Amino acid sequence: MTHTSAPSVLPADHPLATPSDLPYGLPDFSAVSDAQLAEAVRAGMAAQRAEVDQILGAATAPTFENTVRALELSGQLLRRSAAMFFTLVGSDGTDARQALAEELSPELAAHEDAILLDPRLAARVAAIDDGGLTGEDARLLEALRLRLSLAGADLDDAAREELRGINTELASLSAAYTRRLVADTAARAVLVTDRERLAGLSEDDLAAAAGAAAEAGHGDGDAAAGPWLLTLSLFTSQPWLASLQDEGMRREVFEASTGRGGAGEHETLTTAMAMVRLRLRKARLLGAQSWAEQALKDRAAPSTAAVEELLAAMAPRAMANARADAATAAAHAGRTDAEVAPWDWPALSAAYAREEFAVDADALRPYFELDRVLTEGVFAAATALYGLTFAERPELARHLYRPGIRVFEVTGEDGAGVGLFVADLFARPTKSGGAWMHTVRDMADALGERPVVFTTMNVPAPAAGRPALLTLDEATTLFHEFGHALHGLLARGEYASLTGTNVPRDVVEFPSQVNEVWLREPSLLAAYARHVESGEPLPAGTLERLEAADLWGEGHRTVEYLGAALVDWAWHSLTEETVDAATADPAAFERRVLTEAGIDPDLVPPRYGTGYFKHIFGGGYAAGYYSYVWAEVLDADAVEWFREHGGMTRENGRRFADELLSRGDTRDLLESYRAFRGRDAELEPLLRRRGLADAAA
Repeated sequence: MTHTSAPSVLPADHPLATPSDLPYGLPDFSAVSDAQLAEAVRAGMAAQRAEVDQILGAATAPTFENTVRALELSGQLLRRSAAMFFTLVGSDGTDARQALAEELSPELAAHEDAILLDPRLAARVAAIDDGGLTGEDARLLEALRLRLSLAGADLDDAAREELRGINTELASLSAAYTRRLVADTAARAVLVTDRERLAGLSEDDLAAAAGAAAEAGHGDGDAAAGPWLLTLSLFTSQPWLASLQDEGMRREVFEASTGRGGAGEHETLTTAMAMVRLRLRKARLLGAQSWAEQALKDRAAPSTAAVEELLAAMAPRAMANARADAATAAAHAGRTDAEVAPWDWPALSAAYAREEFAVDADALRPYFELDRVLTEGVFAAATALYGLTFAERPELARHLYRPGIRVFEVTGEDGAGVGLFVADLFARPTKSGGAWMHTVRDMADALGERPVVFTTMNVPAPAAGRPALLTLDEATTLFHEFGHALHGLLARGEYASLTGTNVPRDVVEFPSQVNEVWLREPSLLAAYARHVESGEPLPAGTLERLEAADLWGEGHRTVEYLGAALVDWAWHSLTEETVDAATADPAAFERRVLTEAGIDPDLVPPRYGTGYFKHIFGGGYAAGYYSYVWAEVLDADAVEWFREHGGMTRENGRRFADELLSRGDTRDLLESYRAFRGRDAELEPLLRRRGLADAAA
């Protein structure tokens, strides 16, 4: 193994020399500098290398205990420090931290390769007699053997060396892509000085936009005088588009969004294409024809053909629905469907929904006040289903990296502590776009650890003294991300690598998508969906109108998602024969992929374009964005089970937690699904939900 000059032991006075003594091991972000974090990450790598050298150099015969379990428990300093560092990179990624991430990411990739590609490890693991192993021990050995195979442990020396170089370069490119995208997203935010151009935005929207402008150095945050900064979310279609009445303003915002990464100082396409080519090289080294084929080796999907069949079955049906919706919305507005540009669709769709279903998304926002949605909606559902209670711990929030982040202690039905839930919900220029859940500590009996789970979103921060109001989509996202949090909080198990959300990529979204259904549970809505000023509940019939409106625009939403999934899959299905032509003109390739699948990108562009597709070029979803719909097959089928068995009851929650949420990867997730449902999932519930059951293919 290659050693660096970094010390493996930190000075005694270093803030990370010992584990945090805060409750549940919550990291003390306030006590450590970026330089100290980097020092700890490098020391952690050196310490783990020393530990692994001792494991692999032992004269004793290899056993589960002295090799597999010992490897699982190694590297605790690295685990603690890297969790802190990458939390900051994603949630408060200053230029200095992004630059540091570009330094550390290739070092971390090389460190992992140094362990997994060490021939001594492969030899010891191969020699272990697994005949007497059961339960989680057997599962951990099985998982390690698969991990070694996927890492290239069976390759010869020359191939392993080439693979190390590829992995290091990929890590560096991924960090660079993320840094550039964050910078370009901030740089392309639309600054507006003429209030008339913002007609349609609410007073709260204007206040948030003025506050964003002030934080970016424009004006003093005066909502009446401006200027106003329309910040960009990670998606192609921006939330502002549904409300803005000025078509030119809508187009400017849309083109700012779709232009990200395409050219200029923060261009990302060159980086993305380099990653596509490197992933193909890596796949070929590992014996696969494409990265998509390689990626499925540790997924639930059985084959590339199965993924392609699912996407191909849905895309033309969804596009037919999207065209019909566009024609309907256009006629309602006195236009032809040929006049429905992608920057116009959100406003036209919202106008049609207001009249046809009496559903006004903007008018609903005062009923979705953030704190109330969180405590009396999201938390209340978790209490009803899983017996969890939540107590805010403001004294712990002082140890985090920014004001406004909230910490809750989670307690089980028996009064025992379950873990911590951390909510970092407001947008800031240094935060990556989108929403996500991650852990800084996982459930692990072997380490005596309980989970510390973060949910991160990008809700526009309200003006001082004003409540934060959510759109219906943002409220849905909060329920969704908390579904991931529950997967982490309710985990049970011995080993961190097998608990919580450490499941195959294409089923990790399943529990989070199930949790979305509780947003519209009538008993919850009556409690949390109350007008922020009057306290009045949603007007009578609103829920019914929402349900009636559910399928309106579903074709459009489905095509947006499928377009992104198809683009991801196409980039990672390239072979040696096709990669050069495709990467020479990314825009042309992306368009061809969509049109050949039956999608019209001029009417419905994909949710993410290649230049700003962080999931696949700055995250772990390469050849995996199909996962959302693959997991939704399970989700829609599971939701039908809940409805058949009485909905949001403690008994139903107990079954779902016992057979699924608590299991993580301690057993195969599809086996867990069968234990919960009594059979495999069926596709029909998803087709009905998406309005595709009767759509023409």
